[in-house]
Amino acid sequence: MKFMVLIIAILNSLVITNLVHADTIDTLVLSEMQGQKIPGVSIAIVHKGKIIKEEGYGYANLEHQVKVSPQTIFQSGSVGKQFTAALILLLARDGKLNLHATIDKYLDKLPPEWQNITIHQLLTHTSGLDDPYRILDFEKNYTDQALIELEATVPMLFKPGEKWLYSNMGYHMLGFIANKVGGQFYGDQLRQRIFEPLGMQTRIIDERTIISHRAAGYDLVDGEWKNQAWVSPALNRTADGSLYLTAHDLALWDLALYQDFPLTAQEKNLSWTPVKLNNGTRSDYGYGWFLSTTNDHRNIEHGGAWQGFTTQISRYVDDQLCVIVLTNRSQANPKRIADLIAGEILPTLKQKLKP
Repeated sequence: MKFMVLIIAILNSLVITNLVHADTIDTLVLSEMQGQKIPGVSIAIVHKGKIIKEEGYGYANLEHQVKVSPQTIFQSGSVGKQFTAALILLLARDGKLNLHATIDKYLDKLPPEWQNITIHQLLTHTSGLDDPYRILDFEKNYTDQALIELEATVPMLFKPGEKWLYSNMGYHMLGFIANKVGGQFYGDQLRQRIFEPLGMQTRIIDERTIISHRAAGYDLVDGEWKNQAWVSPALNRTADGSLYLTAHDLALWDLALYQDFPLTAQEKNLSWTPVKLNNGTRSDYGYGWFLSTTNDHRNIEHGGAWQGFTTQISRYVDDQLCVIVLTNRSQANPKRIADLIAGEILPTLKQKLKP
């Protein structure tokens, strides 16, 4: 409890110190950090083809009191799904897979009820797959095939294409398919085809390697800060969102999505088209992106949460505005911060949010 009081005092002093030289966005972020009890935040804002603000706030590491900077590396959580989806599109372009082929063409030893699931349905969370967390041992280092066989024991929730239900397991399978048809680990393919060409530092989580500017992730448990729980290397490499990245990396990605590299206009259109269910209705999810509107402005977005980190990327594509928020506290609400920032940049995006 004494440590908790100390951290709150540090955050309060940080707010007071920074407000002296703060602009309205700084003030907003610092206020939210104080209210949500977030140790550290990194933001990036892109508007009309330019990065207009990059800033770090608070602490990347509480134990050593290392401050967040624009170079601080956070974990992506499910924001990483958009990169898995992009790689699948690239492999389809190569002719190495078919988006509407069933997954038994690419993976072995699947249960019969999985054999009608298509890659398209994995991408759009319409496969009927549940999540495996009730049966996973997070400290066990599974092989790809062992994890496939374990997850295959989880009963399906509905027939493929019948409903929409978010499934991390589906993105696990996409990673295994990418490993197989791409001929190497999906993370290496992402590095070669997307991250390095765009100048991004983004990489797969690797706790053993020395990585400069890596933030620590935190949980707040009964009023006390705790370090993120340890997860085995195999379960920190799955394709549902297991990346190290900076807010600047995501700003570079946003800028690239207005160009024809790495994805073509047709591939981006596929990514941002609401999925059509078997009964003809649509659900507001594409390939690794949620599709929403804010005050009638299109928002192509995604959030993430994993191991003491929470993240948000919001792309108001018709306004050419992107807001990126990364935090190192589980159960924080980075989307709220992104929404507030968007409203500061463009008054037409202001929302009435609960305190």
